[in-house]
Amino acid sequence: LDGPVVISAGEVIAAWVLPPIVTRIRELHPGITIEIIATNQTSDLGRREADIAVRSYRLTDSALVAKKIREDEGYLYATPEYLASIGDPTTRAELSRAEFIAFDATDVFMNGLNAMGMTLTPESFPYVCANQYVQWALITRGAGVGVMMAAIGDADPRVRRALDDLVFEVPMWLTSHREVR
Repeated sequence: LDGPVVISAGEVIAAWVLPPIVTRIRELHPGITIEIIATNQTSDLGRREADIAVRSYRLTDSALVAKKIREDEGYLYATPEYLASIGDPTTRAELSRAEFIAFDATDVFMNGLNAMGMTLTPESFPYVCANQYVQWALITRGAGVGVMMAAIGDADPRVRRALDDLVFEVPMWLTSHREVR
């Protein structure tokens, strides 16, 4: 196998999950060149913006082939100092006093957390940023509470899980155009 392969993946997946995989692919097939498009925006595989997409959601276009490749977990994280400043919450009601970092200006994240037993309002989200590295920088510097994959959050000594029982399932889907399959 040789030639270019373009992989579109979310920022965290591109930085933390793909490197050992693409390194192994290159060891097995040194003729392949790999371009990684690290973006949280969906690449249009039909228009060949990428050959492969790795996402935490299944793309549903009928011209695409998708396969679930793994399942991860995510949790809410914050610095111990931040959690202490809001009374070291142990319940969802107590954690509802926190300030959160949102992915975008919609109510999707808030509604999802509220469906999990939180009582949040738009004022609970004073920070909004689509870039996961900026979100993580805000979290690790004590700005508030945000979500991250467990493999990353649990390994970072600057933070801890805000609540152990509040789990986000993070599926990982590999998708390509039928013709590229």
